[in-house]
Amino acid sequence: MSDFRKFRPRPYQKKIIDFILTHDRGAVYAGMGMGKTSSSLAALEVLKKTDPAAFPVLILAPLRVASSTWPQEILKWDFNLSCICINGTPARRRKLLNERADIYTANYEQIPWLVATMGAEWPFKTVIADESTRLKSFRLGGAKSSRARALAAPAWNKVKRFIELTGTPAANGLIDLWGQMWFIDRGARLGRSFHAFAAAYFDAYQVGMSAYAIRYEPREGSDKKIQERIKDVSVSLSAADYFDIQQPLVIPVRVQLPEKAAEFYKTLRRDLLVAVSETEDVTAVNAAALSSKCLQCASGAVYDSAGGVVALHDEKLKALESIIEEANGISVLVAYHWKFSADSILKKYGKNARLLDKNPETIASWNRGDIPVLVTNPSSAGHGLNLQDGGNILVIFDQWWDLEQYLQVIERIGPTRQYQAGHPRPVYVYHIITEGTLDPVVLDRLQSKRKVQDLLFEYLKGEHDETEN
Repeated sequence: MSDFRKFRPRPYQKKIIDFILTHDRGAVYAGMGMGKTSSSLAALEVLKKTDPAAFPVLILAPLRVASSTWPQEILKWDFNLSCICINGTPARRRKLLNERADIYTANYEQIPWLVATMGAEWPFKTVIADESTRLKSFRLGGAKSSRARALAAPAWNKVKRFIELTGTPAANGLIDLWGQMWFIDRGARLGRSFHAFAAAYFDAYQVGMSAYAIRYEPREGSDKKIQERIKDVSVSLSAADYFDIQQPLVIPVRVQLPEKAAEFYKTLRRDLLVAVSETEDVTAVNAAALSSKCLQCASGAVYDSAGGVVALHDEKLKALESIIEEANGISVLVAYHWKFSADSILKKYGKNARLLDKNPETIASWNRGDIPVLVTNPSSAGHGLNLQDGGNILVIFDQWWDLEQYLQVIERIGPTRQYQAGHPRPVYVYHIITEGTLDPVVLDRLQSKRKVQDLLFEYLKGEHDETEN
């Protein structure tokens, strides 16, 4: 294995790296937070030396993951890999494709355009499908998933290596596996067609009046048979085998302020005032008020002097979308502090999101798994609420200083309650952190339990020092 400059793989990451290096086609099933991205990049760095014919590499991922996560991981760990994100207008994308790089990243929505544009000149020798459940709807001869169908021909005619990454390959049931596995073995293990797969392992039931609304129930023992069939082309790693699931797994998800929002933030922090219109401005009258305004800005908006909401960016919403996509059907609890954050989340997810209110049926619905996204303020999710049956993923959308509220909202789905309810699974706590703002300082407070006033003083002193320089 290569002597990486900064990256030091953990035991479970070594398994991922070794698997990718020894399998031209295969699936990595590893839970959230287990470093699938960095492990894959480490394997690619080794392949760059040992198998140059595996390049260039196309990485397919959800939009934010493709544009931010993969490039940032390369920089973070100083991998010897060049990367281009294919984005923007069609003209810009074509220009980017003409530039040389080891890795090109694209989102799944671009697959039909990419295949049509490259045609017979398709250059990619390796494809990594991050969140490979996006391929689950592939069917031979069908048009159910145009993206997956567009990828099918080059995946077998042009591509030397095809690696899939996901933490939840079958969140909606084993029926999801066939489409994904086809890109690995062309149906050799689970059946040459989806119908053959379904007939071999499932009983089909019509749901409602539509002949196309079918529910598939696996027959007894099907799970073990399917696992046995695919074990030679897959590696499955569970966080529970490597982490102390008696403690939450805290995962920072970092976003960047767009240029205009960064200028706004810099002016507010320096001058304690930003004019947002001819009649209204955003003002911070003291250090505590400045703290609130800075954290508001980090989350995407600020309240002006009249109480109106001034929208600045939606980077945290994009990050939340990536987390929810990675959860792949597992319900997600989202903690907010600012009302505008709750409003934006509820608006984005519509009927799939609900605000935690005083109605007992809301909690019952969540614990039944009927609410994909439950939005709560930590101050209203305190002592006594049992939310552990509904899920094990918490997203801290807005960072805030109150340590007690933070610990309480974690405890709603926390490890103790999971264990008591008979769920031997880790609890994931995602912090969406806006870099270059007060967000990381608050995270430091929550993790180190340092005093708010000390951290805030250091932060403001740092601004003073920057101004002098």
